[in-house]
Amino acid sequence: MSVAPKVYVIHENSAWLPPLRHAFEKRQTPYEEWLLDQLTVDLSTIPPEGVFFSRMSASNYTRGHFHANHSTDIVLRWLQAHGRRVINGSDVLKLEFSKAAQQIQLSKAGIATPKTVVAVGKDKVLDAARELALEPFIVKPNQGGKGLGVQLYSTVDELEQALEADVFPETLDDVWLVQEKIETNEEHITRAEFVGGKFIYAVNVFAGGSFELCPADACNVDFADFCPAGSNEAPEPVEAAGPRFEISDAPDLTLAAKLEEVLAANGIEVAGIEYIRRPDGTPVVYDINTNTNYNAAAEEGADIEAGGMEKIAEFLTDELAQLDQAQPLRATA
Repeated sequence: MSVAPKVYVIHENSAWLPPLRHAFEKRQTPYEEWLLDQLTVDLSTIPPEGVFFSRMSASNYTRGHFHANHSTDIVLRWLQAHGRRVINGSDVLKLEFSKAAQQIQLSKAGIATPKTVVAVGKDKVLDAARELALEPFIVKPNQGGKGLGVQLYSTVDELEQALEADVFPETLDDVWLVQEKIETNEEHITRAEFVGGKFIYAVNVFAGGSFELCPADACNVDFADFCPAGSNEAPEPVEAAGPRFEISDAPDLTLAAKLEEVLAANGIEVAGIEYIRRPDGTPVVYDINTNTNYNAAAEEGADIEAGGMEKIAEFLTDELAQLDQAQPLRATA
């Protein structure tokens, strides 16, 4: 007995799904969630028909889901081998898990990125900082997520002290990016959102001194919990001229068009891409999030009727409808 095609959401964090569930239910879109951490999969079986959307996050290990990298890669390759419609597939997953790989693709497209030296192994981080030869600088995990593990250092000596004191954070793959700190005259970074490979809007994020930039309501952060490297006291939050997340009323459409080309070249269909502007106005892109969330309060404040999750639900529902139309042809082929 065949099962009617539906949308399958592949993920590892149920806390991020309520807005998407609501959007599906409003459209009466049939869907099913696949929670991928630990699992067994019989590779001799045939996967169900449907549209498969990967929402796997690079921050999965921060929730104890250490197996999610491997389980998701295996499942996506299994689906692709059977010709299933997969959104943000196995190649995209590699980019989600590697900021270095993201930067390579951005630079290949001629988009400005921070000067970066990659250190494979914590004992190479100090050498990388010396090779970067820029102060202050940032050290961040290659597989990050939500800004966790990102450290700001004023000097190489400060980094050396942190390493010697064994207060340097751990990461999943022990690969680090030692990166210039981008100077800016703005109090925010900007996150450009894309659904179906197309730009939908940009949101300015007033981070208040924190590297925690997750826009989901489930990611609310207490700025007092953030301490820069080498400090025992939290800094005073930056006073933002508005809410922490604010939809931009003047998005950079030229940059958005270039980023659409990067997404298309890498098979990325849903993403949030973060950048910051130098004092001369040059946008510097430093992160591609292929598992993106949205801030409902910011969307409501900007009178956006169909927000990011609504756009995703609409996109997936349309993809499912196209699949349904193709089923008779597939069955008789």
